[in-house]
Amino acid sequence: MWSRESFSNWTEISLEAVGQNTAYFVRNTDAQVMAVVKANGYGHDMVRAARAAVKSGATWCGVSRVDEALELRRAGVDCPILILGLTPAGRMQEAIAARVSMTVSAWCQVEAASAAALRVGEQGRLHLKVDTGMSRLGVHPADIPDMAGSLVNTSGVVFEGVLTHFARADEFDQTPTEAQEQCFQDVLTSLTASGLRPPLAHAANSAATLTRPSSHFDLVRVGIAMYGLHPSLDCPLPQEFRPALSWKTRLIQVRQLPSGRGISYGHDYVTTREELIGTVSVGYADGFRRVNGNVVLVDGRQASVVGRVCMDHLLVQLDGVPEAQAGDGVVLIGTQREMSISAEDLAQRWDTINYEVVCNIASRVPRVYV
Repeated sequence: MWSRESFSNWTEISLEAVGQNTAYFVRNTDAQVMAVVKANGYGHDMVRAARAAVKSGATWCGVSRVDEALELRRAGVDCPILILGLTPAGRMQEAIAARVSMTVSAWCQVEAASAAALRVGEQGRLHLKVDTGMSRLGVHPADIPDMAGSLVNTSGVVFEGVLTHFARADEFDQTPTEAQEQCFQDVLTSLTASGLRPPLAHAANSAATLTRPSSHFDLVRVGIAMYGLHPSLDCPLPQEFRPALSWKTRLIQVRQLPSGRGISYGHDYVTTREELIGTVSVGYADGFRRVNGNVVLVDGRQASVVGRVCMDHLLVQLDGVPEAQAGDGVVLIGTQREMSISAEDLAQRWDTINYEVVCNIASRVPRVYV
């Protein structure tokens, strides 16, 4: 049985919330749902997130790299898995043997998959990526019909899917996304006319799944929203979604310091009167950014972080919580009494996005599943 006294700081993750958030998409989407669990499940634990999502109706899992796919297979996750990023030629044999589908965006990758599949004696399942405007990976739309025609005639591989990736689906202005969707639809029309359309066409990320039913096609790829995090300020989640992750620590020392006392490295903060200062057991090595303006929750009230965030500790000004004492709980992300700090709040303070906040919580921070 775990207790908070076991750790310096920790995350508490609700797999029930992951499941309920996934179930929303299963109920409200006609297409199949892919649970995107790359980057260790956006910091929530890839295997546990995958299991919770599949239990709640997701039929696919999406990862970025072959090692992630193989880890899921070793953990007994048996649903179809798609590697969304590059599968190096030297690893394709492992992926094919594990019945893992691969995204390809160049002919040399198709050839490598064919050679690997013939060595394994299994079919390589390929999804052809179309660059409709992300300009990161993919085949030019005009080249797709010829490439698809060659792919279906290549030994050892099967043309399982075609996909694209939206660059701006989480923005208020949907014009760029409409253009990408139309481009993708034109590709599908061309493939259908030539009898080459594969069983699966997919384009929608979390934001498009929420806002663009026309982009659902055969499969939607749900990532950030599955963890109860808003795709963006322009694309908030429905009210019934719950964040799955809280991040907590505690005060390890509370002292009354005199006026004129420098606080932390560099003495960027100097007390202007007698002040109550607490030391908190979390730092930038845990993923808590070394920036000005941070706040935490102590006894349901905001407390300002003062001085520089250290590698393993930070300090807070506790005059607004005069009863605070060592051992009291501190919330970095989550709710304490009536007050909350969200991953989005931290992202705004850190001039980044909520994805980066949760993905960058260090591996040394224990994950506790509640």
